[in-house]
Amino acid sequence: MLALSLAALTALCAALRIPMADALVYRAEGAAVAHGTELYGFTVTRWHLPATYPPFAALLFVPTAWLPVPVLKAAFAVGNALLLALLVRLSCRFARIAPRPAALLAATAAGLWLEPVFQTLLFGQINLALTCLVLWDLTRPPGSPGKGFGVGIAAGVKLTPALFLLYALLTGRRREAATGAATFAGTVLLGALVLPGASADFWTRRLYETDRVGKAWIVDNQSLQGLLARLLHTPAPGAVWMAVAAAVAAAGLWTARRADDRWGVLVTAITALLVSPISWSHHWVWCVPLLAVLVAEGRTRTAVAVAAVFAARTLWLVPHQGDLDLHLPWWQQPLASPYALLGLAQVAVCLRAGGGWSRSSPRPLNAAARQSPGRPEGALQGRGELREQPTTTRRRTPG
Repeated sequence: MLALSLAALTALCAALRIPMADALVYRAEGAAVAHGTELYGFTVTRWHLPATYPPFAALLFVPTAWLPVPVLKAAFAVGNALLLALLVRLSCRFARIAPRPAALLAATAAGLWLEPVFQTLLFGQINLALTCLVLWDLTRPPGSPGKGFGVGIAAGVKLTPALFLLYALLTGRRREAATGAATFAGTVLLGALVLPGASADFWTRRLYETDRVGKAWIVDNQSLQGLLARLLHTPAPGAVWMAVAAAVAAAGLWTARRADDRWGVLVTAITALLVSPISWSHHWVWCVPLLAVLVAEGRTRTAVAVAAVFAARTLWLVPHQGDLDLHLPWWQQPLASPYALLGLAQVAVCLRAGGGWSRSSPRPLNAAARQSPGRPEGALQGRGELREQPTTTRRRTPG
């Protein structure tokens, strides 16, 4: 299954000559650092994509500047396939499942076709790497040396994982939260020491230029802001979005604090994706550990339904060329915002259940990590900038 799935994916990508636009942006960021040029002043590819990550991320991308483009694309394709296999393995440990090797390979083969995973491979994104880093760190036993370091590094590359530090603090893991916060501060300091001008530019200006990241109202954006913009038929939901996002953030963190470790982590991840101004569909690779937990709890029907949502690609079935995303009728709204609605449903159900969907209180996640694994307890479309359309400003940058 895995060999056939990889072969089909490779043939599809080769036939369509996928540009891996985000990987090219990372390469340009690394080149800007290596050559001493302005980090936030360039645009690359025919979609004119700029850099949007903190300077620390650009430092990590320097090696990509030395690779020829075909080699870079191959490296990202192979690397993301391997990272998916690692994420499946980490998700099983996270859910306390001990699957056979054949099951792991089959899950990886199927996972390639989940829309967030597929889009990550299509664009040459780093979502799988960051999710693996966070999940590895969170599943280590309490007191592990440097626990919190992985979350801090992930936050230094892409800011949204910083919400896990607040989750650690709210659940009494002060040392872990402090380690993560210190690591994140270290990434900011390193960026400032190596790239002082770019750091000043990013933290005082670029961070607040939300239009630089892309159009919030397009179907690519599966955050609350994207959902509300399409629902209200306005490109800037403004105060309505901020009020709803604040309420969801409070409810999500309160629920995560009360939940067992598995659902606490998942609710925190979903909350971060919902309240972020922009969460492109490929950011939702947290669907992999979500499915693993549902399977571990014996909720097979729910797992099948959730997998169907992430595999159906309904957001690409509604009209979305130009500004058609802003003029969708009411019956197309659920199809345009499947991940945001699913995330809201998860937070609501966990809130009602007092923190989780478990039928019984499972062992703490970190306690399970100290024990031997056991049995369970309980349409190809791209983001806006890759669409064949006259307008090239709908989605301007990797996220």
